Amino acid sequence: MIPFLNLRAQYAAIQPQIEAAALGVLRSTHYVLGAEVEAFEEEFAAYCGTRHAIAVNTGTSALQLALLAAGIKAGDEVITTPFTFVATAAAIRYIGARPVFVDIDPRTFCIDPNLIERAITPRTRAIMPVHLYGQMADMDAIGMVAAKHGLAVIEDACQAHGATTEGQRAGSFGLSGCFSFYPGKNLGACGEGGIVVTSNDQQARLIRMLRDWGQDRRYHHVLEGYNFRMDSIQGAVLRVKLRELENWTEARRACAGEYKQLLAGGPVELPYEAPGRRHVWHIFAIRTRDRDGLREMLARDGVETGLHYPVPVHLQPSYVDLGHAPGDFPQAEAAAATVLSLPIYPELSTQEVEIISDLVRQDAYVH
Repeated sequence: MIPFLNLRAQYAAIQPQIEAAALGVLRSTHYVLGAEVEAFEEEFAAYCGTRHAIAVNTGTSALQLALLAAGIKAGDEVITTPFTFVATAAAIRYIGARPVFVDIDPRTFCIDPNLIERAITPRTRAIMPVHLYGQMADMDAIGMVAAKHGLAVIEDACQAHGATTEGQRAGSFGLSGCFSFYPGKNLGACGEGGIVVTSNDQQARLIRMLRDWGQDRRYHHVLEGYNFRMDSIQGAVLRVKLRELENWTEARRACAGEYKQLLAGGPVELPYEAPGRRHVWHIFAIRTRDRDGLREMLARDGVETGLHYPVPVHLQPSYVDLGHAPGDFPQAEAAAATVLSLPIYPELSTQEVEIISDLVRQDAYVH
Protein backbone atom coordinates (compact mmCIF):
# COMPACT_ATOMS: atom_id res chain seq x y z
CA MET A 1 0.00 0.00 0.00
CA ILE A 2 1.22 3.50 -0.85
CA PRO A 3 -0.40 5.75 1.78
CA PHE A 4 -1.86 9.13 0.98
CA LEU A 5 0.27 10.63 3.76
CA ASN A 6 3.24 9.09 5.58
CA LEU A 7 3.95 10.92 8.82
CA ARG A 8 5.93 7.95 10.14
CA ALA A 9 8.63 8.58 7.52
CA GLN A 10 8.86 12.26 8.45
CA TYR A 11 9.07 11.44 12.14
CA ALA A 12 11.79 8.84 11.58
CA ALA A 13 13.93 11.38 9.71
CA ILE A 14 13.96 13.90 12.59
CA GLN A 15 13.10 11.72 15.58
CA PRO A 16 16.08 12.68 17.80
CA GLN A 17 15.50 16.43 17.34
CA ILE A 18 11.73 16.16 17.90
CA GLU A 19 12.09 14.07 21.04
CA ALA A 20 14.80 16.33 22.46
CA ALA A 21 12.61 19.39 21.87
CA ALA A 22 9.58 17.78 23.52
CA LEU A 23 11.64 16.48 26.43
CA GLY A 24 13.06 19.96 26.98
CA VAL A 25 9.56 21.33 27.42
CA LEU A 26 8.54 18.52 29.76
CA ARG A 27 11.58 19.12 31.92
CA SER A 28 10.96 22.86 31.95
CA THR A 29 7.37 22.26 33.21
CA HIS A 30 6.36 25.36 31.19
CA TYR A 31 3.56 23.88 29.10
CA VAL A 32 1.60 26.82 27.65
CA LEU A 33 3.09 29.66 25.52
CA GLY A 34 6.52 30.49 27.01
CA ALA A 35 10.00 30.72 25.51
CA GLU A 36 9.61 28.00 22.86
CA VAL A 37 6.41 29.52 21.47
CA GLU A 38 7.90 33.02 21.51
CA ALA A 39 10.99 31.80 19.64
CA PHE A 40 8.83 30.01 17.08
CA GLU A 41 6.74 33.16 16.59
CA GLU A 42 9.88 35.18 15.83
CA GLU A 43 11.23 32.55 13.46
CA PHE A 44 7.95 32.07 11.58
CA ALA A 45 7.42 35.83 11.22
CA ALA A 46 10.90 36.12 9.71
CA TYR A 47 10.13 33.20 7.39
CA CYS A 48 6.93 34.90 6.15
CA GLY A 49 8.47 38.38 5.95
CA THR A 50 6.13 39.98 8.51
CA ARG A 51 6.81 41.91 11.70
CA HIS A 52 4.65 39.75 13.92
CA ALA A 53 3.41 36.19 14.34
CA ILE A 54 0.97 35.17 17.07
CA ALA A 55 0.69 31.45 17.75
CA VAL A 56 -2.70 29.99 18.65
CA ASN A 57 -4.25 26.57 19.22
CA THR A 58 -5.69 25.89 15.71
CA GLY A 59 -5.84 27.35 12.23
CA THR A 60 -9.55 27.98 12.71
CA SER A 61 -8.82 30.07 15.80
CA ALA A 62 -6.26 32.01 13.76
CA LEU A 63 -8.93 32.87 11.18
CA GLN A 64 -11.45 33.82 13.85
CA LEU A 65 -9.06 36.12 15.74
CA ALA A 66 -7.80 37.76 12.54
CA LEU A 67 -11.40 38.61 11.62
CA LEU A 68 -12.15 39.99 15.08
CA ALA A 69 -8.98 42.08 15.14
CA ALA A 70 -9.90 43.51 11.73
CA GLY A 71 -13.14 44.80 13.27
CA ILE A 72 -15.48 42.33 11.56
CA LYS A 73 -18.64 41.96 13.63
CA ALA A 74 -22.10 40.42 13.58
CA GLY A 75 -24.07 41.37 10.47
CA ASP A 76 -21.00 42.12 8.36
CA GLU A 77 -20.22 40.22 5.17
CA VAL A 78 -16.93 38.55 4.25
CA ILE A 79 -16.30 37.42 0.69
CA THR A 80 -14.65 34.04 0.30
CA THR A 81 -14.74 30.86 -1.78
CA PRO A 82 -17.14 27.91 -1.49
CA PHE A 83 -14.39 25.49 -2.54
CA THR A 84 -12.43 25.16 0.69
CA PHE A 85 -12.41 23.24 3.94
CA VAL A 86 -15.43 24.26 6.00
CA ALA A 87 -13.28 26.01 8.63
CA THR A 88 -12.98 29.10 6.41
CA ALA A 89 -16.72 29.74 6.49
CA ALA A 90 -17.06 28.53 10.07
CA ALA A 91 -14.60 31.15 11.35
CA ILE A 92 -16.69 33.86 9.67
CA ARG A 93 -19.88 32.51 11.19
CA TYR A 94 -18.37 32.16 14.68
CA ILE A 95 -18.33 35.96 14.98
CA GLY A 96 -21.82 36.38 13.56
CA ALA A 97 -20.75 37.59 10.12
CA ARG A 98 -22.03 36.14 6.84
CA PRO A 99 -19.81 34.31 4.35
CA VAL A 100 -20.55 35.54 0.82
CA PHE A 101 -19.27 33.06 -1.73
CA VAL A 102 -17.66 33.80 -5.07
CA ASP A 103 -16.91 31.08 -7.62
CA ILE A 104 -13.41 29.85 -8.37
CA ASP A 105 -10.91 30.01 -11.20
CA PRO A 106 -11.16 26.44 -12.57
CA ARG A 107 -7.43 26.26 -13.25
CA THR A 108 -6.04 27.28 -9.84
CA PHE A 109 -9.12 26.29 -7.74
CA CYS A 110 -8.74 29.65 -5.91
CA ILE A 111 -11.32 32.45 -5.79
CA ASP A 112 -11.84 34.17 -9.17
CA PRO A 113 -10.90 37.82 -8.59
CA ASN A 114 -12.91 38.88 -11.63
CA LEU A 115 -16.13 37.90 -9.85
CA ILE A 116 -15.49 39.56 -6.49
CA GLU A 117 -16.64 43.10 -7.25
CA ARG A 118 -20.20 42.08 -8.16
CA ALA A 119 -20.54 40.36 -4.73
CA ILE A 120 -19.70 43.52 -2.76
CA THR A 121 -22.57 45.14 -0.84
CA PRO A 122 -22.74 47.98 1.72
CA ARG A 123 -22.21 45.31 4.42
CA THR A 124 -19.02 43.88 2.93
CA ARG A 125 -16.03 44.42 5.21
CA ALA A 126 -13.38 41.95 4.11
CA ILE A 127 -12.16 39.46 1.50
CA MET A 128 -10.78 36.13 2.68
CA PRO A 129 -8.99 34.40 -0.21
CA VAL A 130 -7.93 30.79 0.34
CA HIS A 131 -4.56 29.69 -1.02
CA LEU A 132 -5.95 26.26 -1.82
CA TYR A 133 -3.80 23.14 -2.22
CA GLY A 134 -0.62 25.19 -1.68
CA GLN A 135 -0.98 27.80 -4.44
CA MET A 136 -1.72 31.43 -3.72
CA ALA A 137 -4.80 33.18 -5.04
CA ASP A 138 -4.27 36.12 -7.40
CA MET A 139 -3.31 38.58 -4.66
CA ASP A 140 -2.48 41.47 -7.00
CA ALA A 141 -6.00 41.47 -8.45
CA ILE A 142 -7.64 40.88 -5.06
CA GLY A 143 -5.60 43.66 -3.50
CA MET A 144 -6.75 46.13 -6.16
CA VAL A 145 -10.44 45.31 -5.57
CA ALA A 146 -9.96 45.57 -1.81
CA ALA A 147 -8.18 48.91 -2.04
CA LYS A 148 -10.87 50.31 -4.36
CA HIS A 149 -13.65 49.44 -1.89
CA GLY A 150 -11.78 49.92 1.40
CA LEU A 151 -11.93 46.25 2.39
CA ALA A 152 -9.58 44.30 4.61
CA VAL A 153 -7.84 41.24 3.14
CA ILE A 154 -7.29 38.29 5.45
CA GLU A 155 -5.41 35.44 3.81
CA ASP A 156 -6.43 31.88 4.59
CA ALA A 157 -2.98 30.38 4.06
CA CYS A 158 -3.67 27.24 6.08
CA GLN A 159 -2.47 25.07 3.16
CA ALA A 160 0.26 27.34 1.81
CA HIS A 161 3.30 27.44 4.10
CA GLY A 162 6.08 28.94 2.00
CA ALA A 163 4.02 29.58 -1.14
CA THR A 164 4.95 32.80 -2.93
CA THR A 165 3.80 35.25 -5.58
CA GLU A 166 6.74 36.94 -7.33
CA GLY A 167 8.91 35.91 -4.39
CA GLN A 168 6.65 37.34 -1.65
CA ARG A 169 5.44 34.79 0.85
CA ALA A 170 1.84 33.84 1.60
CA GLY A 171 0.45 35.65 4.62
CA SER A 172 2.37 38.86 3.98
CA PHE A 173 0.05 40.43 1.37
CA GLY A 174 -3.07 41.15 3.39
CA LEU A 175 -3.82 42.82 6.69
CA SER A 176 -3.06 39.43 8.18
CA GLY A 177 -2.46 35.84 7.14
CA CYS A 178 -3.52 32.66 8.91
CA PHE A 179 -1.85 29.23 8.95
CA SER A 180 -2.77 25.82 10.32
CA PHE A 181 -0.27 23.38 11.78
CA TYR A 182 -2.58 20.37 11.74
CA PRO A 183 -0.31 17.29 11.55
CA GLY A 184 -0.86 16.64 7.85
CA LYS A 185 0.01 20.18 6.76
CA ASN A 186 3.32 21.00 5.02
CA LEU A 187 4.44 22.32 8.43
CA GLY A 188 2.56 20.19 10.93
CA ALA A 189 2.62 20.05 14.71
CA CYS A 190 2.38 16.93 16.87
CA GLY A 191 -1.20 17.92 17.57
CA GLU A 192 -3.20 21.05 16.79
CA GLY A 193 -1.76 24.51 16.16
CA GLY A 194 -2.18 27.72 14.19
CA ILE A 195 -0.71 31.19 13.78
CA VAL A 196 -1.59 34.68 12.55
CA VAL A 197 1.09 36.75 10.82
CA THR A 198 0.83 40.50 10.29
CA SER A 199 2.98 43.57 9.95
CA ASN A 200 0.31 45.75 11.58
CA ASP A 201 1.31 46.50 15.18
CA GLN A 202 -2.26 47.17 16.34
CA GLN A 203 -3.57 43.94 14.82
CA ALA A 204 -0.80 41.99 16.51
CA ARG A 205 -1.54 43.56 19.89
CA LEU A 206 -5.26 42.79 19.62
CA ILE A 207 -4.72 39.19 18.54
CA ARG A 208 -2.23 38.58 21.37
CA MET A 209 -4.83 39.78 23.87
CA LEU A 210 -7.73 37.93 22.26
CA ARG A 211 -5.92 34.55 22.32
CA ASP A 212 -5.28 34.83 26.08
CA TRP A 213 -8.55 35.89 27.71
CA GLY A 214 -8.28 39.50 26.57
CA GLN A 215 -5.50 40.30 29.01
CA ASP A 216 -3.10 43.19 28.44
CA ARG A 217 -1.29 42.03 31.58
CA ARG A 218 -1.97 39.26 34.07
CA TYR A 219 -5.51 39.43 35.52
CA HIS A 220 -6.38 42.66 33.63
CA HIS A 221 -8.96 41.66 31.00
CA VAL A 222 -9.57 44.66 28.75
CA LEU A 223 -11.30 42.53 26.10
CA GLU A 224 -13.58 39.51 26.24
CA GLY A 225 -11.04 37.08 24.87
CA TYR A 226 -10.57 33.36 24.37
CA ASN A 227 -8.41 30.48 25.56
CA PHE A 228 -6.69 29.99 22.19
CA ARG A 229 -3.08 29.68 23.41
CA MET A 230 -0.53 27.35 21.81
CA ASP A 231 0.99 24.55 23.88
CA SER A 232 4.74 24.84 24.48
CA ILE A 233 5.48 21.38 23.06
CA GLN A 234 3.91 22.42 19.74
CA GLY A 235 6.10 25.53 19.64
CA ALA A 236 9.23 23.46 20.31
CA VAL A 237 8.33 20.82 17.70
CA LEU A 238 7.44 23.44 15.09
CA ARG A 239 10.83 25.15 15.59
CA VAL A 240 12.53 21.89 14.65
CA LYS A 241 10.28 21.33 11.64
CA LEU A 242 10.51 24.92 10.38
CA ARG A 243 14.22 24.36 9.80
CA GLU A 244 13.31 21.51 7.41
CA LEU A 245 10.44 23.23 5.62
CA GLU A 246 12.31 24.56 2.58
CA ASN A 247 13.92 21.15 1.91
CA TRP A 248 10.54 19.47 2.28
CA THR A 249 8.96 22.01 -0.10
CA GLU A 250 11.58 21.36 -2.75
CA ALA A 251 10.99 17.61 -2.37
CA ARG A 252 7.24 18.16 -2.85
CA ARG A 253 7.93 20.27 -5.93
CA ALA A 254 10.15 17.50 -7.31
CA CYS A 255 7.34 14.95 -6.81
CA ALA A 256 4.88 17.26 -8.55
CA GLY A 257 7.29 17.69 -11.46
CA GLU A 258 7.64 13.91 -11.81
CA TYR A 259 3.86 13.44 -11.78
CA LYS A 260 3.44 16.13 -14.43
CA GLN A 261 6.06 14.55 -16.66
CA LEU A 262 4.72 11.01 -16.28
CA LEU A 263 1.04 11.92 -16.66
CA ALA A 264 1.43 14.50 -19.44
CA GLY A 265 -0.75 13.77 -22.44
CA GLY A 266 -2.73 11.15 -20.53
CA PRO A 267 -6.40 10.79 -19.77
CA VAL A 268 -6.52 13.00 -16.65
CA GLU A 269 -6.29 16.79 -16.27
CA LEU A 270 -3.18 17.91 -14.41
CA PRO A 271 -3.01 20.74 -11.85
CA TYR A 272 -1.94 24.18 -13.00
CA GLU A 273 0.80 26.38 -11.52
CA ALA A 274 0.20 30.03 -12.42
CA PRO A 275 3.16 32.08 -13.72
CA GLY A 276 5.03 33.93 -10.97
CA ARG A 277 3.61 31.74 -8.22
CA ARG A 278 5.52 29.08 -6.26
CA HIS A 279 3.18 26.20 -5.59
CA VAL A 280 4.12 24.23 -2.44
CA TRP A 281 1.94 21.24 -3.34
CA HIS A 282 0.10 20.54 -0.13
CA ILE A 283 -2.28 18.67 -2.43
CA PHE A 284 -1.69 17.28 -5.94
CA ALA A 285 -5.21 17.19 -7.39
CA ILE A 286 -5.90 15.72 -10.80
CA ARG A 287 -9.30 15.97 -12.47
CA THR A 288 -11.17 13.16 -14.16
CA ARG A 289 -14.83 12.63 -15.05
CA ASP A 290 -15.11 9.24 -13.31
CA ARG A 291 -13.29 10.36 -10.18
CA ASP A 292 -14.93 7.86 -7.83
CA GLY A 293 -14.35 4.95 -10.21
CA LEU A 294 -10.68 5.82 -10.60
CA ARG A 295 -10.32 6.16 -6.85
CA GLU A 296 -11.81 2.71 -6.27
CA MET A 297 -9.50 1.14 -8.83
CA LEU A 298 -6.42 2.81 -7.33
CA ALA A 299 -7.44 1.57 -3.90
CA ARG A 300 -7.66 -1.98 -5.25
CA ASP A 301 -4.19 -1.49 -6.72
CA GLY A 302 -2.82 -0.39 -3.33
CA VAL A 303 -2.79 3.42 -3.70
CA GLU A 304 -4.57 5.53 -1.11
CA THR A 305 -6.00 8.82 -2.38
CA GLY A 306 -7.95 11.76 -0.93
CA LEU A 307 -10.88 14.04 -1.81
CA HIS A 308 -10.42 17.78 -1.22
CA TYR A 309 -13.34 18.51 -1.22
CA PRO A 310 -16.32 16.44 -2.45
CA VAL A 311 -19.02 18.88 -1.28
CA PRO A 312 -18.54 22.67 -1.61
CA VAL A 313 -19.38 24.70 1.46
CA HIS A 314 -22.52 26.32 0.01
CA LEU A 315 -24.10 22.85 -0.41
CA GLN A 316 -23.22 21.58 3.07
CA PRO A 317 -26.32 20.95 5.23
CA SER A 318 -24.91 23.17 7.98
CA TYR A 319 -25.04 26.18 5.62
CA VAL A 320 -28.51 25.60 4.16
CA ASP A 321 -29.74 28.78 5.86
CA LEU A 322 -27.61 30.83 3.44
CA GLY A 323 -30.17 29.87 0.78
CA HIS A 324 -27.90 28.43 -1.89
CA ALA A 325 -28.80 25.68 -4.37
CA PRO A 326 -26.92 23.45 -6.82
CA GLY A 327 -25.78 25.51 -9.77
CA ASP A 328 -25.03 28.69 -7.82
CA PHE A 329 -21.25 28.23 -8.18
CA PRO A 330 -20.74 25.93 -11.18
CA GLN A 331 -16.94 25.93 -11.23
CA ALA A 332 -16.69 25.01 -7.56
CA GLU A 333 -19.30 22.28 -7.99
CA ALA A 334 -17.53 20.89 -11.06
CA ALA A 335 -14.25 20.78 -9.17
CA ALA A 336 -15.89 19.05 -6.21
CA ALA A 337 -17.17 16.33 -8.55
CA THR A 338 -13.93 15.72 -10.45
CA VAL A 339 -10.83 16.31 -8.28
CA LEU A 340 -8.81 13.42 -6.90
CA SER A 341 -5.80 13.98 -4.65
CA LEU A 342 -2.82 11.73 -5.30
CA PRO A 343 -0.20 11.01 -2.61
CA ILE A 344 2.43 13.74 -2.31
CA TYR A 345 4.90 14.23 0.54
CA PRO A 346 8.65 14.80 0.82
CA GLU A 347 9.45 11.14 1.49
CA LEU A 348 7.50 9.82 -1.52
CA SER A 349 10.07 8.13 -3.76
CA THR A 350 10.48 8.50 -7.50
CA GLN A 351 9.69 4.80 -7.82
CA GLU A 352 6.41 5.27 -5.96
CA VAL A 353 5.48 8.24 -8.16
CA GLU A 354 6.16 6.08 -11.21
CA ILE A 355 4.00 3.25 -9.85
CA ILE A 356 1.11 5.63 -9.07
CA SER A 357 1.38 7.36 -12.44
CA ASP A 358 1.38 4.06 -14.34
CA LEU A 359 -1.73 2.94 -12.45
CA VAL A 360 -3.51 6.26 -13.05
CA ARG A 361 -2.86 6.03 -16.76
CA GLN A 362 -3.99 2.41 -16.96
CA ASP A 363 -7.03 2.80 -14.69
CA ALA A 364 -8.13 6.06 -16.22
CA TYR A 365 -8.07 4.55 -19.71
CA VAL A 366 -10.41 1.82 -18.48
CA HIS A 367 -12.87 4.56 -17.60
